[in-house]
Amino acid sequence: MADFMGFPDWGPRFYAELEQHNTRDFWAAHKDRWERDVRDPMRALLAALEPEFGPAVIFRPYRDVRFSADKSPYKTHQGAIVGPAPGLGYYVALDADGLTVGGGFRTHSPAQTDQYRRAVDADDDGELPRIVGTLVDQGFALEGATLKTRPRGYPADHPRIELLRRKELMAVTNVGTPPWLATPAALDHVRGMWRQLRPLAEWIVARCAPA
Repeated sequence: MADFMGFPDWGPRFYAELEQHNTRDFWAAHKDRWERDVRDPMRALLAALEPEFGPAVIFRPYRDVRFSADKSPYKTHQGAIVGPAPGLGYYVALDADGLTVGGGFRTHSPAQTDQYRRAVDADDDGELPRIVGTLVDQGFALEGATLKTRPRGYPADHPRIELLRRKELMAVTNVGTPPWLATPAALDHVRGMWRQLRPLAEWIVARCAPA
């Protein structure tokens, strides 16, 4: 595989147009360049990160529209995740807004959310709140579905009630399209952000990965 050389500026522009023209004809007209300027750089980036973080799963560009009212055939981003199970670990994506980097988990079942909440409840030394607080101070935003009220079975005055209300927990930052995005230096930037996210990813994986 070729070395990672950055994400060409064409990628975000392509996704901005795809948001407006999400059709098979538009995709077919740009597929070859998408492979060269989006897919292949993403593969090269993840290959370079694999020795430290592990193998990645690169998301397919096609949407599953079987149960969706939105029949747009293509995803408007190219994402990938590194972790032991779907939705757990480190995340990176390219879309019309540029590069997004994150870590944590997107829940795939009520059982996984319940497993997460049991871990938060048992975190009496407050390790997860400290990890999350540090990431917020570093500029990451917390994302994920959240209840408006307390989850069943937990008191409203629980010391970690805000984390317990979450069904999933991701720390994410969108860095946009800085000049370094189109250069090999993007590898060092993503590596650095994943290192910042490592405490959260490791906490989540240790407690929420399937046995």
